[in-house]
Amino acid sequence: MNATPATEDPIKIFENWLGEAEKSEPNDPTAMTLATVNAGGVPQARMVLLKGVDESGFVFYTNLGSGKADDLSHNPAAALVFHWKSLRRQVRISGPVEQVSEAEADEYFASRPRDSRIGAWASKQSQPLEGMFELEARVVKFAAKYAVGDIPRPKFWSGFRVIPKTIEFWSDRPFRLHEREVFNKTDDGWSTQRIYP
Repeated sequence: MNATPATEDPIKIFENWLGEAEKSEPNDPTAMTLATVNAGGVPQARMVLLKGVDESGFVFYTNLGSGKADDLSHNPAAALVFHWKSLRRQVRISGPVEQVSEAEADEYFASRPRDSRIGAWASKQSQPLEGMFELEARVVKFAAKYAVGDIPRPKFWSGFRVIPKTIEFWSDRPFRLHEREVFNKTDDGWSTQRIYP
């Protein structure tokens, strides 16, 4: 089964599917499973929110002390899965990962609600927590510190871009005869092939 040059742009297909999901999903149409591999070679997966997509890749943000950021520092590659139950569709993406620029991180951080920016300062993401009072006390501390004026982005908070090398679109069909199309990045653009369900 040989791949052929793609006549469609998979990023545009994704954006169209996401637009449909934004109208039909009850919550978080941008939610995606992020799969990484830690320093010990053990796969890890968790849900994160897509915060940007274009020809350069799929962007999410996190505390740089988080498990996902640690995984990516050792193995800068990841896989993403979107599953929109309302549409009976799934998209799988994989490829290398790079950190976003300081300017991108600053711009996105500034666009977040004020409470979310305070929360970013207060949370020692993935670190041990004695109890919720400890977290609440840190929220109060940083809310007081940044009570007036701008809240700067913490240096320990940034984003990552998954650069797609493979994108697979899956659509549910009767009798498990699902439709699957895989796009692979090439030097000239994208190649595509249908695969068995």
